[in-house]
Amino acid sequence: MNVTDPIADFLTRIRNAQSAGHKMVSIPASKMKIAMTYILKREGFIKDFRCIRDNKQGIIKILLRYTDNDKGVIVHVQRQSRPGRRVFVGVKDIPYVKNGFGFGMYSTSRGVMTCREARQKGVGGEYLCSVF
Repeated sequence: MNVTDPIADFLTRIRNAQSAGHKMVSIPASKMKIAMTYILKREGFIKDFRCIRDNKQGIIKILLRYTDNDKGVIVHVQRQSRPGRRVFVGVKDIPYVKNGFGFGMYSTSRGVMTCREARQKGVGGEYLCSVF
């Protein structure tokens, strides 16, 4: 299947799997998706992930996290920058997501990082998505 926006596909697969109550979701791998998955794990929005190498591009298996009453931890995930409309943000213009309860992911010259890290390091970049 040919996907025109792989990051939107990545976020949609996670959103759909969590709303359906699945414990795990498999996503085709790329360096950007692995970096984004690592940030989701570090911020506590997923339990764990594993990268499985095969003869093609590989697969990321993500173990989703739920609350005690089986609600998904990820309440809202939204793609900000798209192939048709790229959104670049300078370090002084980085927005706060839900007054700091959520976070934004940025693709910078120093790699993929959260909004807090981008502010600390003083770099701006492409605003990939917001998660809360």
